[in-house]
Amino acid sequence: MVDELIRFGIPGELMIVIISALPILELRGGIPAGIGIFQLPWYQALCLAIIGNLIPVPFLLLFFQALVKCIRRARLGEKLVNPLVRHTERHTAAIEKYERIGLMVFVAIPLPWTGAWTGAMAASLLGMKFRRAFFSIMAGVIISGAIVTTLFQVGWVGAVIAGLGLCGLAIMGLWKT
Repeated sequence: MVDELIRFGIPGELMIVIISALPILELRGGIPAGIGIFQLPWYQALCLAIIGNLIPVPFLLLFFQALVKCIRRARLGEKLVNPLVRHTERHTAAIEKYERIGLMVFVAIPLPWTGAWTGAMAASLLGMKFRRAFFSIMAGVIISGAIVTTLFQVGWVGAVIAGLGLCGLAIMGLWKT
């Protein structure tokens, strides 16, 4: 797929932003593509992936509930949306309990189904205020990006150390506010 897009003349930088904006892949796909496929420096791939991963967040925070209502009106739409909403609702307990810190940590964990998309959907379902939700998600995306970049550059041990350190710093910073 990447080869086909390259043949169309789409620059690698834009491809990283697009890959990082996609659900499930998010920056977990954008950073390795940027460093491994497009041979960009790690810091450039990281910045582009963070930007791409944050693009859908405001739209999800503002319009997710309205979109779900519209899609549920159709029988097929209900079958498509309900599993997604149930999955997101299962993860809202920790987010609801710890609010900003819970949302940030949830987004920061670089695993499938945890990330900016799911975090924004959960924040929308919980009715979190836009500003608090957006900045918590942004902090989580930055931490996740650092973890993925470190993992890609130095392996698992470095990524775990970086992730724990960044989560600790972010929690201390959010705790004070």
